[in-house]
Amino acid sequence: MNADPAELQKFSDLAHRWWDPNSEFKPLHDINPLRLDWIERTAGLAGKKVLDVGCGGGLLSEGMAARGATVTGIDLSEKALGVARLHLLETGRQAEYRLIAAEALADEQPGAFDIVTCLEMLEHVPDPAQTIAACARLVKPGGQVFFSTLNRNPKSYLLAVLGAEYVLKMLPKGTHDYAKFIRPSELARWARASDLEPAELIGMRYNPLTKRYSLGTDTGVNYLVRTVKNA
Repeated sequence: MNADPAELQKFSDLAHRWWDPNSEFKPLHDINPLRLDWIERTAGLAGKKVLDVGCGGGLLSEGMAARGATVTGIDLSEKALGVARLHLLETGRQAEYRLIAAEALADEQPGAFDIVTCLEMLEHVPDPAQTIAACARLVKPGGQVFFSTLNRNPKSYLLAVLGAEYVLKMLPKGTHDYAKFIRPSELARWARASDLEPAELIGMRYNPLTKRYSLGTDTGVNYLVRTVKNA
């Protein structure tokens, strides 16, 4: 199975804090509106069948459901999925959450989704190319797959690891393994090998003075990629 037990345990231990905007997941709460708006703007969510791979506690999944999508969220952390299901009871929104790997779901439902999202996950799995290939199998021809991850270079090590985890203490120490960061060229190569054509590359940056995130052209640390499945 394409999962790191230590990574799963790490996020399972924190699962009960997923929806606390002042917890270790504060960065996800801060960037979620940006990610949602970007997906909405480029793909349109209303009426679409969407899969969120590595959904965790359901932050993005529930956001997409609120915008009219029919959402399935999958993860390999039962604790995180339990939190996601509980939060649905609080909000009254609808989404389906399943404990299943992307590869297994691709065998079960190939080409079943209009949109697939896989955000902030590739840097946490042993074989990101395999995850990308599974996402490609899950989306229908002409559908779109969205990825986000961390670039691998000295700047990202300085800001995402040393800065975020040790200086600003925005994230728990050990959240990220720099060796697992992925260059945009690598992600693009793996996508094309799986019949996904990269269509857009944008960056996300954090301003420590204003404590705000923004999307733009700087892909040096965090970046997002939109791909289209070849027909």
